[in-house]
Formats: sequence, C-alpha cells, structure tokens
Amino acid sequence: MSRSKEIKGLLIIYTGDGKGKTTAALGQLVRCSGWGLKAIMFQFIKSTTMNAGEHRAAKKLGLDVRPMGAGFTWNEKDREKAIKLANEQWDNCRKAVLSGDYKMIIMDEISYPLMLSWISIADVVEVIKNRPSNLHLVLTGRKMPPEITDIADTITEMTEIKHHFNAGIKAQKGIEF
Repeated sequence: MSRSKEIKGLLIIYTGDGKGKTTAALGQLVRCSGWGLKAIMFQFIKSTTMNAGEHRAAKKLGLDVRPMGAGFTWNEKDREKAIKLANEQWDNCRKAVLSGDYKMIIMDEISYPLMLSWISIADVVEVIKNRPSNLHLVLTGRKMPPEITDIADTITEMTEIKHHFNAGIKAQKGIEF
C-alpha cells in the first residue's frame, strides 16, 4: 500500500467475455457504501422492471441501483426505445458525475450503448476527464472502447475459461440474475 496522502478519483474498468463484471462493480458499491460514502450504480441494459437478485439485495441494503434499459441488446425489438433509454441513462450519469454529490458512480454495461454508437464515446470521455478529482468511476461491459481504456487507472478483464451455458445449462437465480 502506498503511503501517499493524495486522494485521486480512479477510473476502474471491469471488461472481458467472462462472468463477474457487474458482480465486481456491485462489490465496489458495497465497499464504498460500507464507509458511509455516497455511491450509485446506473445500469444501461437491465430494465426498470427487472427484479434480479442484485436489485433485491440492493433494496435490503439501502444501495442505490438504478436500472434503465430495454433489456439485452441482442434481443432488442424496439431499437429506438433502447437508444432513447440509453441516452436518458447517460444524461442521468452525466448529471450525477458533474453534481459533485458522489464519491463513486458505477456505469454498468455502458460499453454496449457505446459500441452500438447509441451514446457518444467522445462525450463520455469528456465527462470522465472533467469529473471532480476525487470521484471514482467504475465502468463495466464487454469490449470497452480503447478511448476509455486508454485513460483508465485500473482494468480487470474477466476471461471465460468454461461456461455452463455451453453445456446447455440455462441462466439461474443467484448466478445470472
């Protein structure tokens, strides 16, 4: 551990094709909140009606998790709705970042609307660079754009070695949702 007294807001990325990106980010939310620091998670893919295990636990623990998506992008039937929701969620994130009210902001699965050009990579990079100096940002999702990974402080790549889906085992409560 460094003995530096400098407090620097970090840009942390959880990416890769393996499981655990959202779970790792939730761990950061729990840790930050455990210190009484104000933290929030914005979810870009999960819908506001989703009631997954993470949403149930967040409610019980008093954690601020805000889903606003149209569901999984590869199943998207209403593309315009998905784009609108992604932009609304990005606007929520931008306002939260620039408010100075938070110690940590998590943008869960933001890489998907970035990859699909639903929100501007340049805009996200600008907000990251102009955030309060002590604000930690955690971004998750597969294939994070290089414009963002280039400015990150920490990147963890989840690598799939073996996955139960490949053996025909379906998504399960407490594991995938």
